[in-house]
Amino acid sequence: MSGRMHKGWHGAGPGGGRSGRGGTRGGWQQADLPDAGDAAAWLSGRLPDGWFTGAPEVTVDREEIVIVGDLPPVEGEYPDTDAGRAERAAAASGRISRFREETRDERIDIARQAEHRYQRKVAWGARIGDVSELFTTASVPVMTRLRQPERMVLDTLVDSGVARSRSDALAWAVRLVGRNADSWLADLREAMAKVDELRTRGPE
Repeated sequence: MSGRMHKGWHGAGPGGGRSGRGGTRGGWQQADLPDAGDAAAWLSGRLPDGWFTGAPEVTVDREEIVIVGDLPPVEGEYPDTDAGRAERAAAASGRISRFREETRDERIDIARQAEHRYQRKVAWGARIGDVSELFTTASVPVMTRLRQPERMVLDTLVDSGVARSRSDALAWAVRLVGRNADSWLADLREAMAKVDELRTRGPE
């Protein structure tokens, strides 16, 4: 089983993790984080057979490793109506909940091993068709310095009911950029990886 790994904005590059500037989290120095480039491969070998229908998605950034796997489809026939689709989604949600409970102890053990190896927190999720649920994930505070025009954008989202707070509005904006700028972000990450490679190699 070969894992699929997606590197986050600050994901580890081929030459090692991109270091923070003096930041710490949970006692881990950002500059000393081990490379997590083989996390998907390690997890594909460590996860029990039969948990997922294929290789899980493994997403890595400086703070966290998130593992999301596909579960077998729910049994039963559901009519192609609003009520039928709602019942199918409810059955999928129940199946994911059962997986979460049945695998809890073993997932905790795997997470501890991965956290020791990669010095990052580990979170889990599962998916059945269009129904996807993440279990407990890290909420990492981000220091921002926004000028008034940026704050006004966030306040407009709050006042219109799109977001509950400025922090919620900021998260909403980040998700929107992520959905609509996938190609640009992929090019940027590729360029960052090349810079890491050149920095590691040094002048020739």
